[in-house]
Amino acid sequence: MAKPVTTFVCSACGATHKKWAGRCDACGEWNAITEEAPLSQGPAGKGLGAAKGARVALSDLRTEEAAPPRHSSQMNELDRVLGGGLVPASATLVGGDPGIGKSTLLLQAAASFARAGLKVIYVSGEEATAQVRMRAQRLGLADSAVLLAAETNLRDILTTLEAEAPDLAIIDSVQTMWLDTVDSAPGSVSQVRAAAHELTTFAKRRGTAVMLVGHVTKEGQIAGPRVVEHMVDTVLYFEGERGHQFRILRSVKNRFGPADEIGVFEMTGAGLSEVANPSALFLSDREKPSPGSVVFAGIEGTRPVLVEVQALVAPSSLSQPRRAVVGWDGGRLSMILAVLEARAGITFQGLDVYLNIAGGMRINEPAADLAVAAALLSAREDAALPHDTVVFGELSLSGALRPVSQAENRLKEAMKLGFSTAIAPAGCKISQNSGVTVQSMEDLPSFVGEVFGAG
Repeated sequence: MAKPVTTFVCSACGATHKKWAGRCDACGEWNAITEEAPLSQGPAGKGLGAAKGARVALSDLRTEEAAPPRHSSQMNELDRVLGGGLVPASATLVGGDPGIGKSTLLLQAAASFARAGLKVIYVSGEEATAQVRMRAQRLGLADSAVLLAAETNLRDILTTLEAEAPDLAIIDSVQTMWLDTVDSAPGSVSQVRAAAHELTTFAKRRGTAVMLVGHVTKEGQIAGPRVVEHMVDTVLYFEGERGHQFRILRSVKNRFGPADEIGVFEMTGAGLSEVANPSALFLSDREKPSPGSVVFAGIEGTRPVLVEVQALVAPSSLSQPRRAVVGWDGGRLSMILAVLEARAGITFQGLDVYLNIAGGMRINEPAADLAVAAALLSAREDAALPHDTVVFGELSLSGALRPVSQAENRLKEAMKLGFSTAIAPAGCKISQNSGVTVQSMEDLPSFVGEVFGAG
């Protein structure tokens, strides 16, 4: 290991000397030279060495700072997911399956921001500018003042952004960008990490908001290293099923607003249109009361959403019955089936179980446990729940029903859509004037006995 180098610095002018002296040759000050140890003492070329950096301004926790300014896109669903609007000098990563509508969404957002007075540059690494113009004409955005470019060389892109100084830069996509200093193909881990780092650093340095498009893997994660998600300020996932017109823009990380917020869009021939009341849209095709159909009152971020949980239970000819799930966690379904058998004595042996969340929605919160259990029992017993009833509650392994948060908001949303009865855990905090009749349940056996007449 190399011997650490000691430096001598003048406290008056900051001049560096190789050895101590009584008088500084730079400013002439006497007895101002002091010995300074190096910042790090690692191997040569691996540590920071002896060179000092600039001192960083410090503040305490009582220092008050104004909230960051925001630019509205005039798209309420997008502003909701961003936390209230676009923050300057922020980096946002948008991921989604191929063909789900990421480029369409960002082109519409670029046009909205441009109409609001922002200077917007849209850089496409996957399409030519003629293709982007064709999409803009189809969406009715041809008159928007959005500047286009088709380029993948990040050095040229950053040089252009430095000269143009836009308010918003959209990069579609980060997997197509390449740096001439990295010896690997575009889309590799090294290239994606380096490109994301350079673009994020540019956003912080120049005050330009940057939105990056990222491809996803088969598992639904952003392709490339997970460190890319840590570099940016906001991570959004664009979700949806090819067979459904609904698209969900979900925030999984947001340094400027609430996470787990969702925005709902509908894919039409003229692009993506906002859905102001997603609960009404998810329940619009709901038929008359039928076995296996239960309405769940859920919470996505700060927004209450009502969705339909559908279950089908049929005799199986297989030695290992099927368990198929769409829009929910398959492991949690197995847990619900085990609790029903162990705590309520209701077995599903020899039966195929199919569970679906209608409308292409995906539910993650445990408050859907009771609605799933109700749908399974309804399908198994061939008994439909009342059409004006919503269900929510978390189911524990002991069979007890645990209270869930924001019960009041769930009931208010149910009342707006015409539901008059709710089945919920007994511990939920619900006021008397909620407008909905609440049936409180202590545990799973009491729920089975009162709702389905069995115990």
